[in-house]
Amino acid sequence: MHITLQTDYAIRITDLLFSGGEGARFDAKTISERTDVPQNFALKILRILAEKGIVNSYKGMKGGYELAKGTEQLSVYDIVTAIEGTYKFSRCLDEHYNCTRSANELPCSYQRAFARISQNVCEELKKLKFCEMHGK
Repeated sequence: MHITLQTDYAIRITDLLFSGGEGARFDAKTISERTDVPQNFALKILRILAEKGIVNSYKGMKGGYELAKGTEQLSVYDIVTAIEGTYKFSRCLDEHYNCTRSANELPCSYQRAFARISQNVCEELKKLKFCEMHGK
């Protein structure tokens, strides 16, 4: 089990933007080259991160991308959920999933265990802050 390639790339891109420091701005080509993310894919990810308020996008000669204000405590969880939505260990945790193992509309023992695993993973991802990874 692993995060998607898109999420992996989004973490790399965010890490680069964070490592540049406050106000550091990078164009898409530089981001692509420094993160080994294909430029078209980087642009798609940057668009999502901008929509979620994680990065700011600027057009023109001095354009590019930078982390949005207020992202000093940004965590890996923030990036994972921006790209993939709420982390769930199993599809049975989705509210629209019709579990055939449930009795009397109560969750089965696996669903309860998977919910606990999901919660633990989310808590660990929230603890993993970009600022701490860069000693800031």
